Amino acid sequence: MASSLLPRALHIIELLAETPRGLGLQALADSANMPKSGAHRMLGEMIELGYVEQGADNGQYRLTYRLADIGIQLLANCGLVEAPQPLLDRLAKSCQELVRLAVIDNGRPVFMLKAQGATGALRYDPESGDEAPLYCTATGFAWLAQFDDDEAIRLIAAQGPMEPELHGPDCPRNFSEVLEQIKLTRKRGYGKAINMSSPGMSAITAVVRTPMDGTAVAILSIGGPSARLTEEKMTQYLPLLLSCADKLSALPGLTDYLEPLAHKRHT
Repeated sequence: MASSLLPRALHIIELLAETPRGLGLQALADSANMPKSGAHRMLGEMIELGYVEQGADNGQYRLTYRLADIGIQLLANCGLVEAPQPLLDRLAKSCQELVRLAVIDNGRPVFMLKAQGATGALRYDPESGDEAPLYCTATGFAWLAQFDDDEAIRLIAAQGPMEPELHGPDCPRNFSEVLEQIKLTRKRGYGKAINMSSPGMSAITAVVRTPMDGTAVAILSIGGPSARLTEEKMTQYLPLLLSCADKLSALPGLTDYLEPLAHKRHT
């Protein structure tokens, strides 16, 4: 029983992170597949440790900011913010679009840092912390281009089922169409997607590598509305993107920290 408590506790934490207004005891117990009494004891321990609080008005449980504080402390101590953020800020200012850095963790690109360069009302500004869908994003194509086709398909399948109906009109609908995008990415040397991840959105991406052996550790992207980030603009911004990726690759503290994460493979 003890061996199953940690996964259930983490499941509850992840569920509460998705519902910042809080959830009731029964809902949490049902989701974690555990007795209500056991969930109550676990949540009580989380409250004592400072990770969860219970609303006095409705009795619902919600996360405190302690986990966020720990995450911020990790990012500050590992150099993942201090060194690369000014480079992202300058790139975003130059292209006046959203710039994001997705780090490779457990075989998947996870968006960790961003800089918003768009100043008008029309802007693309998603939250950080999400995985990039591998089969329909320029970030995913740039990452998958590092592998042979069989491994690329394995990584896509490991992420979950393809759901093209949830994305843009030009989203690849099967493995063959994804492999064609990967082939184009290898030929160009950078990732590109138009109307794939979302309707009316475009992006170009470049790989950040370790200076010693060229291991891909992160994916740098410029993204924005297709009406503004046109083919012409992407061609114009490409040298800036590639230059920024090279500068990020030359940051030893950054690549040294990211390389062990990138060597992990999702199974």
